[in-house]
Amino acid sequence: MNRYGFLFILLFFVSVNPYSRAQNSVFPKVDNLFMERGEVYFKFSVTSPDEINSLTHIISIDKVNGNEVFAYANKKGFIQFRKSNHPYKILPAPGLLIPGSELTRFSPFLKSGSKTVWNFYPTYEQFLDYMVGFAAGHPDICNLDTIGTSVQGRLLLAVKISDNVHQQEAEPRVLYTAAIHGDETGGYVLMLHLIDYLLLSYGSDQRITDLINSTEIFINPLANPDGTYFGGNNSVFGATRYNANFIDLNRNYPDPKLGLHPDNEAWQPETMAFMTYGQNNHFTLSANFHGGSEVFNYPWDTWEKLTPDDSWWQFVGRQWADTAQKYGSMGYFTDVNNGITNGHAWYEINGGRQDYMNYWHHCREATVEISNIKLLPTNQLDSFWLYNYTSFLNYIEQSHFGVNGLVTDSITGQPVFSRVFINNHDEDSSDVFSYLPSGFFARPVFEGTYDITFSSPSYFSKTFNNVVINNGQPTTLNVQMKPYSHGKTEEAISKVMIYPNPGSGIFKLMIPFGKKGNCIIKIMNGLGKEVYSENLILNSDNNLYNLNLNGLSSGLYFFNIISQKISLTDKLIICDD
Repeated sequence: MNRYGFLFILLFFVSVNPYSRAQNSVFPKVDNLFMERGEVYFKFSVTSPDEINSLTHIISIDKVNGNEVFAYANKKGFIQFRKSNHPYKILPAPGLLIPGSELTRFSPFLKSGSKTVWNFYPTYEQFLDYMVGFAAGHPDICNLDTIGTSVQGRLLLAVKISDNVHQQEAEPRVLYTAAIHGDETGGYVLMLHLIDYLLLSYGSDQRITDLINSTEIFINPLANPDGTYFGGNNSVFGATRYNANFIDLNRNYPDPKLGLHPDNEAWQPETMAFMTYGQNNHFTLSANFHGGSEVFNYPWDTWEKLTPDDSWWQFVGRQWADTAQKYGSMGYFTDVNNGITNGHAWYEINGGRQDYMNYWHHCREATVEISNIKLLPTNQLDSFWLYNYTSFLNYIEQSHFGVNGLVTDSITGQPVFSRVFINNHDEDSSDVFSYLPSGFFARPVFEGTYDITFSSPSYFSKTFNNVVINNGQPTTLNVQMKPYSHGKTEEAISKVMIYPNPGSGIFKLMIPFGKKGNCIIKIMNGLGKEVYSENLILNSDNNLYNLNLNGLSSGLYFFNIISQKISLTDKLIICDD
């Protein structure tokens, strides 16, 4: 058979086979969409929020305006989305809207006095030079951290700014990070500007000097360098939302509702690096800067229920929005609910960095959308700095308000690791801890009168009643914990504790004194499969046990403790050293 005869038969088969015709009409078009970029930006309409919540598991919802939804998808997600039969419109990629010549038209070495004019996007190599230069130029107050590396080997960098920068002091720790979505670049330059501003203002501006002397400030300007420099190291032109594996990094974290892998993808190198960084630094507050809207988004994103600190979040969010509106242009930062929103009330996402930091690390992280334009034109970068820098400073100062102090041993005066729990208030990981080596804790909370309980292994619990908190003011509460060796054992803590949690594999398990008999400990992975079990004999004189889980890989687990008088299930996180 000649080739023309074969072609005729093939065309006939396709014409009479509707399944083949449908496949050929769909998949070549999909393939064409992803030939040069591993993601597509599009919009569609819905008739109810329930439709959004069902689609958020397969595509990346970007923003919602009424019934209109803007979203990204990789090839796998887009094929799944098409099965929903929603009409859609492909939109131009935000990272391609501004010509590359305009993004690089300003000299990156233009100076105004001693300060860089931040009206440009640096090349990747210039970004590295700036980060190294910040630390080298101000070694007494600035240190460069390598958080990890990206899929393509680019560095994830942060600077720490503090008066005793090489020590971990008894101070709140604040993390700012930007560009987890690589094409949302405004926050990238604003964070470089903030680093420069803090360093150059130290010693001459009293507010900045006080902040640096009393706070440990960490700033990561570029959380997704492979996405931002998708088009090459010389320009942010062509930036993508996703990382080099075309995974949305802000859907790739463990989720309080859906478990370890809500996106059904492996943790990306960038995700694992930031998870470890959060584990090692115990941040009091953090903020993750985005673009595409202008709104302060607070937790939860994954749950419809509100956090115990919803009043505090509304207060802090309102302060950010009001300040941005004051210094911004007409109509700036007024999206959704006049500039603030609960995440889930806007639209549900799962696997976000915000919920991860709040739930797994007992931090307070917000998602701040700073510009409706994702890739800001260079001639607007300095204006957006003026709109936001006061809010940047206000939010850092919030880490000092609420209640904070030191927890120490009443006999030796040594710092103590302790849980800090607001009675009849805390739930869903809203409690905090005092961490070693300082024993310092910081608990931002909305104004009111609270009963606060401190509990620690080998120490008697201690409750302070009627602690008065005022917004915008610090309340200091220094606590001395009495060890079990000095008092009656029946006064010991009444709850099971496992610590440190998160930890690297070796844990201590404290079961309240006065308990005797047999106890079964079971550890389940995030899918509910039992991966460890042990039988213990409880001794009322010393119920402190070592738990060796070094054989388990890092991740989220659940531990279950069962005896005749005890039944407890809680989360356990194992992280790399």
